[in-house]
Amino acid sequence: MSTKRDYYEILVVAKSASQDEIKKAYRKVAMQFHPDRNPNNKEAEDHFKEAAEAYEVLSDPDKRAQYDRFGHAGMNGNRGGGYGGGGMNMDDIFSNFGDIFGNDDIFGSFFGGGRSGGGGNRRGRGTRGSNLRVKIRLTYEEIAKGANKKIKVKKYVPCQHCGGLGAKDKNAFQTCNTCGGSGQVRKVTQTFLGQMQTVTTCPTCHGEGQIVTSKCGHCKGEGRMYGEEMVSIDIPAGVQEGMQLSMSGKGNAGERGGAPGDLLILIEEEPHAELQRDGLNVAYDLHISFPDAVYGTHIEVPTIDGKAKIKIPAGTQSGKIFRLKGKGFPSVNSYEKGDQLIHVNVWTPQNITAEEKEMLDKLQSSDNFKPNPEKSEKGFFEKVRDIFS
Repeated sequence: MSTKRDYYEILVVAKSASQDEIKKAYRKVAMQFHPDRNPNNKEAEDHFKEAAEAYEVLSDPDKRAQYDRFGHAGMNGNRGGGYGGGGMNMDDIFSNFGDIFGNDDIFGSFFGGGRSGGGGNRRGRGTRGSNLRVKIRLTYEEIAKGANKKIKVKKYVPCQHCGGLGAKDKNAFQTCNTCGGSGQVRKVTQTFLGQMQTVTTCPTCHGEGQIVTSKCGHCKGEGRMYGEEMVSIDIPAGVQEGMQLSMSGKGNAGERGGAPGDLLILIEEEPHAELQRDGLNVAYDLHISFPDAVYGTHIEVPTIDGKAKIKIPAGTQSGKIFRLKGKGFPSVNSYEKGDQLIHVNVWTPQNITAEEKEMLDKLQSSDNFKPNPEKSEKGFFEKVRDIFS
């Protein structure tokens, strides 16, 4: 199971924290553990990346809702792409979150200096790609054990001819004259309170700091083309209908080298021919004949991982519920595992012969065939309560 720390614990915020509180908390933690403040300190760098991962999830309303419901297991699709903890680097963090530090002098140098050849507080190149959503249908067996699915996703992919930059070659760039390569323009206005300075994204280069002088002829300067990619998705055991996983960096490629979007995977369940899911439990309706109910028998029943033989004791009543411990679904976020509940129904014939009717008429007068439930026998509502307790 996952040993990751809780994202709210990492940022030191309550689960009810607002987006503004989460943003401020991330800024505080990032300032504390930034590698430039803690040179050659691997532990501080790990904390810095950990905080960025937590902020990447909690700052996104959809991902936050998914995390609140399923914990780290709901983020399992992140393995292998973008923000997967250990796979993060400083350029990823700068490109995606550098702007939340505003004009702070310390972080201006941290996130601007020496990263892209431009000066000042320049942001990452290009425009971030959009998210994609796909549906994956799973059988009960795949849900119980977990699965790996390989699917072809039609999407925007980086242009292979220009490497996603959108330019004819690496020399087809020039520094933006409007912002001087910073990607931002500053404007000072005089108000009755005095001078006020505002910083906005450069309208000429759109925050990139550079201008393409000669566009790539294949992608027309976008840095991406429509294509497809084979994506391998690890589905954790115990997922449920309607659950959404997220794979960072597997969505549409960004324009002109911008960060890619995410791939959102919506889980659907393939109905089982004989079983029904109820949370972590599996329900099965077993129909037995009247003689089997009287004499008792051994019967094979289906489970999500094969067949299981159960004993039907003599005198079993219709409505009896047997429980196969641990034969249900695993929890997606703990070691808990559900059970299989077998609901016994004594089959009543709907068509009988004259001879069978004569036999039943003789039995009807027998005291043994008159209903006489024991006081210890539980009623329907007590059985239902026991199942869900």
